[in-house]
Amino acid sequence: MNKVYASAAEAIFDMTDGITLMSGGFGLCGNPEDLIRALNEKGCSGLTVVSNNCGVDDKGLGILLANTQIKKMISSYVGENKTFAKQFLSGELEVDLVPQGTLAERIRAGGAGIPAFYTPTGVGTLVAEGKEERVFNDKKYILEEALTADFAFVKAWKGDTHGNLIFRSTARNFNPMMATAGKITIAEVEELVPAGELDPNEIHTPGIFVQRVVKATSYEKPIEQRTVRSRD
Repeated sequence: MNKVYASAAEAIFDMTDGITLMSGGFGLCGNPEDLIRALNEKGCSGLTVVSNNCGVDDKGLGILLANTQIKKMISSYVGENKTFAKQFLSGELEVDLVPQGTLAERIRAGGAGIPAFYTPTGVGTLVAEGKEERVFNDKKYILEEALTADFAFVKAWKGDTHGNLIFRSTARNFNPMMATAGKITIAEVEELVPAGELDPNEIHTPGIFVQRVVKATSYEKPIEQRTVRSRD
C-alpha cells in the first residue's frame, strides 16, 4: 500500500480545530518541520499538543505557539521559549508539566494499549496531587494515565512507501513511541525509498503504525544553542 502524499499540506487535509497532536523531537532535533509549518499555514487552533518541549520562539512548535494555535501543552521541558512563558503566565496557555521519563512511558503505554501504570516518580510532590496512590513492596507509587492523540507527527531519517521508518541518532527519541500512539500517524522522512529496500532488521517503526508519509523538502535542522570554541 502506497502511503505517500505529495506534500505536507495534503497529508494534513483532515486536521481541524481542537484536535490532540503528538509531535516528535528533542529540543529542535527530530522535529517534523514541514508538517508543523503546514499546520501553521492551515491555521488550526485550540490544539492540545503532546511534545517533550515546545521548540523555541521561531522554530519547531514555537511557530504554532506564536500564532496562538495551541491551547494546551503536555510537556516535560519548556525553558527555551519566551513566548511559552509569556502565554503561560498570562493564563492564555494551559500547561501540564510531566517528568520526562513519565511522559515517555505515558506515550509508550498509550501506543501499547495500556490505559495506566504506577510509577514512583513524583510521589510526595505537586505531580502526585489528585492521583491515586498505592504501596508495592513498601514503596509508594502514583497512577499515571496513558496518552494517545488524534494525530502524531514524526520525523524519520529514512522511510519507504509503506511507512516503515528508520530514525537516526537523537531523533530516535520520542518519535518511535509517538508513531504508535497516534490514531493517524504522519511521517515526514528525509529520504524516501521504495518498499522492500529497507533492511527489516534496521526498521525502528513498522509501517503498520504509519498511515501517511511525506518526503521532507525544506527542513533546516536548526541548532538550539550554538556553542563554539574561539579560534586561536
